[in-house]
Amino acid sequence: MLISTVNQWLLKPWVKPLLWLICALPVLALFVGALQDTLGANPAEAIIQETGEWTLRWLWLTLAISPLRDVASLPALLRYRRALGVTTFVYGLMHFLSYAWLDKGLVIDDIVRDVLKRNFILVGVLALGLMTPLALTSFNRAIKAMGGKRWQALHKLVYAVALLGLLHFYWKKSAKNDLNEVMVYAAILAVLLGWRVMRKGGVMGMLRVR
Repeated sequence: MLISTVNQWLLKPWVKPLLWLICALPVLALFVGALQDTLGANPAEAIIQETGEWTLRWLWLTLAISPLRDVASLPALLRYRRALGVTTFVYGLMHFLSYAWLDKGLVIDDIVRDVLKRNFILVGVLALGLMTPLALTSFNRAIKAMGGKRWQALHKLVYAVALLGLLHFYWKKSAKNDLNEVMVYAAILAVLLGWRVMRKGGVMGMLRVR
């Protein structure tokens, strides 16, 4: 009875606008913090760090939709996966632009040199690059134009994005010998990917387009 009620609530037309509002709250909090000068001694670093970590959080939530849908018997959850995926890309883009603007002053040569010099930035840029076609094809017309199987194959890149994002976070934190948060994110990702591996009968089954 409770599950049926929750599913009915998830189908309400106001839920998706509410989700978009919730997705906007972290960046709104950063904006208010910047205006009120409450982001600490280094506001630029705080903005870059927070947008990066929220990118991972939204990506992990995106990956959690399928397991939650099956485990909790909430098929209506699936209609929000695309919104969370787009939110992940937006936060990832804000993370990169914050770095490019606040850390490098939008000087292209400096950005390129830094990306090529520092592995953790290169990995982050690669993750953003892989997310871009996923975001650009996250609407019904793209699915129809590409065909279901090709669209599904393309969106398997989300697993590579997650691994690259985690590696980016690990290299960033390891420089400061601060790996506690990394271990939490890694454990959650291991559960999310492990569920898919077991459900699909192995890694190749998880990657196979049906």
